[in-house]
Amino acid sequence: MKKIFLLAVLASGLAFGQAKKVVSSDVHWWGYKVAKSQASSHDGTITVKSGNIVMKGNEITGGSFVLDMNSINATDVSGEMQGKLNGHLKNGDFFEVEKFPTAAFKITSVKKNNDKTYNRTVTGDLTVKGKTNPVSFPANVTVKDGVVTLTSNKFSFDRQKFDVAYKSSMKDVFVKDEIDMTVKVSAK
Repeated sequence: MKKIFLLAVLASGLAFGQAKKVVSSDVHWWGYKVAKSQASSHDGTITVKSGNIVMKGNEITGGSFVLDMNSINATDVSGEMQGKLNGHLKNGDFFEVEKFPTAAFKITSVKKNNDKTYNRTVTGDLTVKGKTNPVSFPANVTVKDGVVTLTSNKFSFDRQKFDVAYKSSMKDVFVKDEIDMTVKVSAK
C-alpha cells in the first residue's frame, strides 16, 4: 500500500509540476512625474516576502509571489527626503500599506517567444490594494543546476487600475499613470 501511495505522489508531481521556493529576488520600480523621464522620476525596490515557481521539466507552468509593501524603498534619494518619500508612498496617498501590507502576482501562463534575450512572455494576475488585473511582460527564463531564474525586461502597468492614486488637491496631474518595474527571482 505504501508503494502505491508513493507512486501516486510521484505521478502527481510529474503531472502537475514541482514547486520551487524563491531563494533570491530583486524587484525594482520607477514612478514618474508629469514628463516620463529619468530626471522627473523616483525609483526604488520592494522585497519579495515569499514565493514559488512551479516547474514541469524545464518549463515554468505557474507560481506566485507575495510582495512586502512595507519594504517599499525609494533608492534615488537619501536622508530626510528618502524618509518623507517612503512615508508618502506607504500612506493613504498611494499604497495604504497599513491596510494592504502585501501585494501579489500569480503566474497564469508562460509562453515561448522569438526574442533571443527575453525568451518567454509571462502573464499573470497582479493584486495591489485588493484589486486584481492581468499583467504581461517579457522575461528571460533559465534553468541551471536545479535553480530556475526568471528575469524580466522593464515593463509597465497602469497604477490607476489598482486604485493607486495620488490623493491630493491636485489629484494625479503631477504623476504619470505608468509604473515601470523589473523583476528577477530565483527559485530552488
